[in-house]
Amino acid sequence: MGDEAALSTQPPAAQPPAAQPPAVAPRGPRVRHVATDRPWAWLTAGWRDMQATRPVALAYGGALTLAGWVLVLLFFEAGTPWAILPATAGFFLVAPLLAAGFYETSRRREEGGSPTLADALGGLRRNGAQLAFMGVVLLLIHLVWVRVAGLLFAVFFGLNFSPSLANLPMALLRHEDFLAFLVIGTGFGFALAAATFAVSAVSIPMIIDKPEITALEAITVSIGAVLENWRPMTLWAGLIVLFTGLALVPFFLGLVVVLPLIGHATWHAYRDIVIR
Repeated sequence: MGDEAALSTQPPAAQPPAAQPPAVAPRGPRVRHVATDRPWAWLTAGWRDMQATRPVALAYGGALTLAGWVLVLLFFEAGTPWAILPATAGFFLVAPLLAAGFYETSRRREEGGSPTLADALGGLRRNGAQLAFMGVVLLLIHLVWVRVAGLLFAVFFGLNFSPSLANLPMALLRHEDFLAFLVIGTGFGFALAAATFAVSAVSIPMIIDKPEITALEAITVSIGAVLENWRPMTLWAGLIVLFTGLALVPFFLGLVVVLPLIGHATWHAYRDIVIR
């Protein structure tokens, strides 16, 4: 009995700690915070890529410039020269997709290759289904902008306002409703451009770099990258608008250089912000 009593007073044996579930690693790409002046570094890296692949860059940029000329001629033939201005503004909305060839060129050069024009064009086929989805998104935004611009033009200037292209600038400036049209139109354009920039800032380079990622995932990361780095991304967006606007002035000729520069720089922006 004494032995049994002694045994009954012994403390229970310590139980081994329960196994803890393994830590779950974050899924998908993440973004890092970068300094406000990083866009200058992206432009420098983009310039180096453009110089290293000059024939490819100039040929691809020249083809896009030629497409712009064809579009302008089509507007003239259709008797709608007024549509040139909103279509030119809409170029900013679809340009991120058109630059896919430059992203692919920078990607291949980063891997140590010597990309060709065929490689650049192949960027449009890499993860083609998701790129097509992004193209639909950007095209819808562009069509909304063209429709809004046409409606605003009709509301403020009337359906009978149709001066020649040579007289259009002065006719607009002399119209009593020009200031209201400019303010409201700029507001709509800014909102659509900001939305486009947020969804495409790094999403298209990411889709090309990561064939396993979906367009919706890339858009989510892109919006997060812009929100996390709103200061450098605001500077970057301003530089894109400035350079592209200046390139459009000499009848799109400046795009031959500006498009490759911005395209390659955008790749480096993606590599700098998105953590692999």
